[in-house]
Amino acid sequence: MVTSRSSEPRTPSGGLSGGPPGCCDVVTVPARQGLEAVDILRRGAAGAGDAVGPVLHGDGGSTLGFLVPPGTAAAWDVPGSTCTETDGRGLSLAPEAPPVEGSDWLLPPEDDTGLATDPAVLREALDEARRLLDVADGCR
Repeated sequence: MVTSRSSEPRTPSGGLSGGPPGCCDVVTVPARQGLEAVDILRRGAAGAGDAVGPVLHGDGGSTLGFLVPPGTAAAWDVPGSTCTETDGRGLSLAPEAPPVEGSDWLLPPEDDTGLATDPAVLREALDEARRLLDVADGCR
């Protein structure tokens, strides 16, 4: 597996096409920020509308993993998150069986070719989520 952080943004096309079936990269974020980002994406506030793809809930509930198109890890640069290249190794996008042991689907794929979350839209949603959480934490 390869993880990457780079200052050069790169946005592959949406969907899981371009690789073997089930091939995707996974953006992992803290659960609190990830849940905010899911809400933002589902509301369409980041210009995404219905663009959130499959999302995993793992590490005992402390992280969320957004499935993104293959190639995203090569240039992922969002602070506080990591993007892991999986090359489809051992991944199953079956809604009834999460691809990673110890995880579960927060938002399961609709089918084997489920649409991945667009990395540029996810980046915007994660940035917005961080800003919202910073404001909320400042009110305590």
